[in-house]
Amino acid sequence: MNAAVVALVLFGVFGVLGFGWRSWLQHRRTGSTGFRRINGGVTDWIAGAGFALALLVAVSAPILQLCNVVAPLSALSSGWIQYAGILIAILGIAATVYAQLQMGDSWRIGVDEQETTTLVRTGVFGQVRNPIYTAMFTFGFGVALVTPNIVACAGFILLVGTVELQVRHVEEPHLLRAHGDAYRAYSATVGRFVPGVGLVRWRESRRAS
Repeated sequence: MNAAVVALVLFGVFGVLGFGWRSWLQHRRTGSTGFRRINGGVTDWIAGAGFALALLVAVSAPILQLCNVVAPLSALSSGWIQYAGILIAILGIAATVYAQLQMGDSWRIGVDEQETTTLVRTGVFGQVRNPIYTAMFTFGFGVALVTPNIVACAGFILLVGTVELQVRHVEEPHLLRAHGDAYRAYSATVGRFVPGVGLVRWRESRRAS
């Protein structure tokens, strides 16, 4: 099957499970879809718009390759790289769903300053603070390898950049305001996206390392 078609199928599965099904399950459990409007300042809007743009760019990569507008980078055009990308993307989808389920009713897309959800620190959240984003990075990297063209690379870089902005400057300050010392202790011992990496040294600088 054409690699671009495979990439689009992977995007479809990711969208259905990671957003559609999870939102339906959240609504069934709590009466809320889990989606929150952007109501913050400029940083919130840049992060939100950047994330949407990253997804749009990433999805356009296999479409443009299917239409012969862009071609795979020669250094990444080997068949085994595409097969590895498929496996990595599937792993990313499974990890995303697993982390979302472990988050339980606290799962949200976006931040609402008027609500305080439970600070989940068990299971995979005991290893990294943002396992859903880690899983999304995994999926994004994998699907970029399936159609490794310049647009796919740009989409992945944009995804990482906007998620970093969202986490560091929107979500972490919100969690600190909502949970205080409990979040300080949590973020000082559990890595941001990778175990042991991105610990917050509150005593030293009061900001993320």
